[in-house]
Amino acid sequence: MEGTETIVQVAGGAIVDSLARPTRLLAARRTAPPQFAGMWEFPGGKVEPGEGHEAALLRELREELGVGVRLGPEICAPARGGWPLSAKAAMRVWFAEITEGSPSALEDHDELRWIPLARDAEDRLTGLPWIPADYPIVEAVRVEAERLVRRA
Repeated sequence: MEGTETIVQVAGGAIVDSLARPTRLLAARRTAPPQFAGMWEFPGGKVEPGEGHEAALLRELREELGVGVRLGPEICAPARGGWPLSAKAAMRVWFAEITEGSPSALEDHDELRWIPLARDAEDRLTGLPWIPADYPIVEAVRVEAERLVRRA
């Protein structure tokens, strides 16, 4: 259809130390593109044609960090298509727990850091220079992690 642009679909992982009682989040610092270099993000990447979001996330985490993960619940986004990243891209984000391997910055990142999710350490989480579109997701992850810990 003329004038209709396809929204780029992205799958992101909120990698936590435990799906049952998440207390720490793994953040990844980008090396590119230049406007995002040095900023922190949720690892993941584009969903390829014919690929589902969850399969894309599993593939991306293996490629970017060298880990296998078990996916937990999706972080509810404000829009049906996911968290808006730009006018042309949206990201769906799942909690994930590492089941295989040790995370390394293999592609697109130069540093990984485990950040406490507790409210009393909130400044360590929100004080990082996140990619601007990720800030609302960071807060949603923190709130949902608190809810999971209370339930456990």
